[in-house]
Amino acid sequence: MTTNDTSADLWEGFENIEPEQITGPAWDEPVPLRARPPLPDFPVDALPAWLGSMVRGVAEETQTPADLAGCLALAVLATAAGGRVKVCVRGHWREPVNIYTAIALPPGNRKSAVFDLMVQPLLDAEKALIELSGPVRAEAETLVALAKSAAGKAAEKAAGADAGLREALTAEAVQLAQDAAKMRVPAEPQLVADDVTPENVGTLLDEQGGRISCLSAEGELFDIIAGRYTGKPNMGMFLKGHAGDMLRVNRQGRSAQHVASPAVTIGLAVQPEVLDALSRIDGADGRGLLARFLYSKPLSLVGSRSLTPDLLDEQVAATYAKHLAGLTLALADWTDPALIQLTPEADAVLLAFQKVTESRLGPDGSFAPIVKWASKRDGAVARIAGLLHLATHPEDGWHKPIEASTMAAACSLGDYFTAHALDVFSAMSAGPAHEAAVTVLAQLVSTNPAQFTKRELFRTLRRADFPAISDLDPALALLEEHGWIRQQPPPPRTGRGGRPPSPRYETHPRIARGA
Repeated sequence: MTTNDTSADLWEGFENIEPEQITGPAWDEPVPLRARPPLPDFPVDALPAWLGSMVRGVAEETQTPADLAGCLALAVLATAAGGRVKVCVRGHWREPVNIYTAIALPPGNRKSAVFDLMVQPLLDAEKALIELSGPVRAEAETLVALAKSAAGKAAEKAAGADAGLREALTAEAVQLAQDAAKMRVPAEPQLVADDVTPENVGTLLDEQGGRISCLSAEGELFDIIAGRYTGKPNMGMFLKGHAGDMLRVNRQGRSAQHVASPAVTIGLAVQPEVLDALSRIDGADGRGLLARFLYSKPLSLVGSRSLTPDLLDEQVAATYAKHLAGLTLALADWTDPALIQLTPEADAVLLAFQKVTESRLGPDGSFAPIVKWASKRDGAVARIAGLLHLATHPEDGWHKPIEASTMAAACSLGDYFTAHALDVFSAMSAGPAHEAAVTVLAQLVSTNPAQFTKRELFRTLRRADFPAISDLDPALALLEEHGWIRQQPPPPRTGRGGRPPSPRYETHPRIARGA
């Protein structure tokens, strides 16, 4: 049993025990250590029909929560349009349409299969861009080679010229060399990167016209940000890549890289404990990295999946690939972002959403525990509205304003991500004693002892979790406080000396008889 089980999950299967079956001193109902609130399902109906059909079809065939395919659908759209479109909200308020998403599911939930189905059409579009750009890159390579050759010949000619002609020939050679140095061969188009360092992200942004996407069925990117290769956290690239702040990188021995409006998109599927550990990355909370992600933490379907699900309809998959490729190819060569306006009605919908956000940000408001995240939720909704608008009009959405119905759909997604963010940040804020108590409770539920001694329990636990027997004390105290166990009075001392007996505990009948 894994240590990321919550006490609410561990309760499952014990609810049929009748009170009259429980003997001995009366027990109160135990308090869950981490009571998971009912979280909303992903609002698939908020997506345009062709996209919603793909999300439902993928979720059905893979027997995974629709949240996984739904969050990835938004990240895929952001990959296609990121860096190429901005939503004009009000005044000078502009929101780019790149987003960061992170969905948490335990192992065995077929995350890779969902990624393959949702991302492959994007990779096919990337291949098409490479083929289309081939002649342009070949021409540029030829022109650069000719320019360098001409500069080299001019330099040789100047070097062998008479003194009277050398000055003029040298100036000509210098000019040709400068012109050659300014020439640039376009990089091979790339939409998606995986397992990249922050430095590589900067290079890719410089090469790819200011945008790149990191999509992965693993959470290795968080390890890289935490300092896997450098030994210290390095998140500046991802902070600027979300906000669109100017990026300038100077490295020894290499030309400076300058990106005016970087647009990074992230779509990750991670294990739940990875999200719980995010807050322990030095500076991740204080610098705002955690506040930039849209989180999803659906319930796993493992154990209740259909073994004969309906397969993804080929026409649905073909329509998805067609619209996604069309949007990607249409926006690929844009250098200045398209500015999408809101209709007055859409602006009114967003304004109403903003008022709700503002009313809950105070010290006593429901968003107080996630105030940094919630301060960005209105902007996130504007970004999502831009993505939904482009998906609704994949051929010419950049020429039309965002309508009220699209903004309302984006608000429903904003509420969905808000509920999940509250749960994620609640888990992040849990202290070490709390996590230790969850681990101990998981062990007790797996062995179902009616009683146990502290020493017996210690022998069954991993030394990595509890190096010393005294490390159990905070966890046992918390479990007793929540009513899952209670310590028995110690036996009377015999006066013979020796080591005192190990403290003995009774377990709640829902544990002792749950098997």
